[in-house]
Parts: sequence; structure tokens; C-alpha cells
Amino acid sequence: MTKGVSTLMEMRLLAAQAIAREAGTMARRRFVDQSFTVGFKGPHDYLTEVDEETEAFIAERLMQAFPADGFIGEESKARPASEGDGAWVVDPIDGTANFARALPYFCVSIAYVAAGKVEVGVIYDPMREELFAGRRGGGARLNGALMRASEAAALAICSVEVGWNVRAGPEQFVDLLRRVASTGASPSRTGSGALALAYVAAGRRDGFVEHHINAWDCLAGILLVLEAGGYVSDYLRGDGLTKGNALIACAAGVKDALIAAAAFEGITA
Repeated sequence: MTKGVSTLMEMRLLAAQAIAREAGTMARRRFVDQSFTVGFKGPHDYLTEVDEETEAFIAERLMQAFPADGFIGEESKARPASEGDGAWVVDPIDGTANFARALPYFCVSIAYVAAGKVEVGVIYDPMREELFAGRRGGGARLNGALMRASEAAALAICSVEVGWNVRAGPEQFVDLLRRVASTGASPSRTGSGALALAYVAAGRRDGFVEHHINAWDCLAGILLVLEAGGYVSDYLRGDGLTKGNALIACAAGVKDALIAAAAFEGITA
């Protein structure tokens, strides 16, 4: 990466961190006073006006700073880049079901991807005031302190998040849960894939698996796990950016074991 490109990526990282904090503060204010209505995009797929308002705010700020960049958001139509192929990928509130149910476990997720690689990843938890941030080749940090993924070497001592999605359906989810639990690992589900990945990067969890996850839910977390020394499956293969993919992310020491337990088509050790 040339010096000029590196400087531009650092600028993107700094901007994403500032914007994530602003957006998270907005979302936290609405969460605390519960001044929103709740709707559904589909079964178990919650939507509040706060999602749309927060995404519009993030998009406006990013486009002001980087007008040539593309934008892909969960709640809006994608905007192509006017130069090159770089785009911001944003989930304004990951964990909307938690947000809607007054559970304080949600976050803002902002990633920048170019040429098939995630270059910048920022996840902000406004309830805990925790900012997870990094850029490719620059490490991953939590509130400024370097993060490292877990050094676990056996799934029997691991905590693994098992993501749920309607597309996979209950039978596949329960089967995946069973396979993970049969290794001796402790499975869990918290309702925010982005925060789960941030926790893998921080060593708070040892792994994350999901049959299908959308790009806005995971790209920032993927960058963080990789920069923290963890393993991440090739999420952007095929149509991953636009249509989503299966995902495995974990401590490097349990990579092979978790891949075997998940048994996802196309992901091999």
C-alpha cells in the first residue's frame, strides 16, 4: 500500500470512528427514552425509525467526507462509487431486536471495503462506550488499546457464538448448535453478530459461526478479528458482499476444529 493510499485509509478510519460515536450517541438517546415505534421487515426482523434515521446520518457524514465512495447500508438502496470500487458498508443498529426490546446490547457497525478486501472496520457499543476499531495492516484496538484474539487451543474450553437467521431455518440452526456443543464448547446467542465478532477480536469470546450473515453485520468485525490475530473464513468469496455468506471467525488455535464442527459447504481447513 502506497503512502498516499495509507494516509487516505487512516483518514477513513478516523472519520468512521468519529461518525460511529456520534451515531451511537443518537441511538443511545432514543434507546433510553424509548421514543420510537417498532415494526417488522419479516419474521423476527425488527425495524425502528431509529435504524433509518441513524443510517441517513451516517451516510450523510461519510458522503460529505468522501464523496466519491460508494455506500451500502442495511436500510437504504446501495450507492455505487463514482471512482474506483471502494464502498462503505454500514449497519446503523446491529442488534435491532435487542434495541426494540429494551435490551442494552446493540452497536453501530461501519466498514470500508475496496478491491475485495476490508480496509477499515469500526464497531461502537454506545451503552458501554466501547469503540472497537482498526484498519488493514494497522492492528485492532478497543478504546485505543491493542486487542488480541484468544489463545485457546481446544474447543472444549471455548465460548462460541452461534448466529441465528431466518434463511437457514430452525432445523439447520439447532443442528449447528448441537455440533458446536458436542465439541465441549459453550454455545451462546446474543443477537448482534457485529458485537460478537468484536468480542472474538477482543478475546472475550473464542469463536463465531453462522450459516448466513449479511455484509453490513460482519465486515467491520471480520477486519477486527483478522487484525487481532484470529482466523476468518473467506466471507467475500462469490457474492458475499451483496448477498451474504456463511461465516466462521475464531481464535487461530481452534480454526480447524471449529471448521470441522460447523461443516459449512465451501469452507475447509
